Amino acid sequence: MTEIRVRDLRVSAGSVEILRGIDLDVRAGEWLNIVGPNGAGKTTLLRSILGSLDHSGSVLLDGVQNQRGSSLARTVAYVPQVPVVPPGLLVSDYVLLGRTPHRGPFAADSPTDLAVTAEVLGRLDLGGFARREVRSLSGGERQRVVMARALAQQTPVLLLDEPTTALDLGHQQDVLELVEELRHERGLTVVATLHDLTLAARYGERVAMLDQGRLVQVGPAGDVLTVDAIRTHFHATVRIIDDDAGPIIVPAIAAPTTVSPSDQEQS
Repeated sequence: MTEIRVRDLRVSAGSVEILRGIDLDVRAGEWLNIVGPNGAGKTTLLRSILGSLDHSGSVLLDGVQNQRGSSLARTVAYVPQVPVVPPGLLVSDYVLLGRTPHRGPFAADSPTDLAVTAEVLGRLDLGGFARREVRSLSGGERQRVVMARALAQQTPVLLLDEPTTALDLGHQQDVLELVEELRHERGLTVVATLHDLTLAARYGERVAMLDQGRLVQVGPAGDVLTVDAIRTHFHATVRIIDDDAGPIIVPAIAAPTTVSPSDQEQS
């Protein structure tokens, strides 16, 4: 299991500061969900942990500064919101790319590589798509293929950027429950960004809320995802339904205005 420690993380694009002094600890084997309004810096934080963005401050994985290269690819797997898929690539071959850090870019696929690929395709209900071109799939199917590639990488850290994008309700549940199952099987450390606050509350152990590049609060979902916090940082009015599995967050829709017959006559 691998812990993540972020200290005074700052990322800028020109004169615009995207992340402003983030301090964050993710325990080994923990699942942390990052939430926040659009533009809060959620994806930037994930990519900084991945090591794909220039930043100041430090990101330590088990006490070691993250560095780009195959050694990091054996530690961290990343599921982006918008993956780049080369044309003509078959699903099985795309998922096998997740094995590259373990065998090198030009080595032949080993029996282990093929077995791992077949396993993750089956667990994500993709076995029948193995010989299909990735680009021929629907958005939801493609998203599951990208997830399969990351799981085939078999890293101790898994970064998920909106992993349920384009998935129907059933496959959202399948993917998140598989991540939870693998987390316990393999001791994965999971950091995910989620727009759906109810999913963020019901999966994982803690929630971190970002707004305008700053870390607002970290803690259990019930402490972080409050009516007041959502109104302040998301500019949304919600109501929260308590449930044993975690809070359910729904829009607070104003009751329709009732027009009396006398008012109608006057109008």
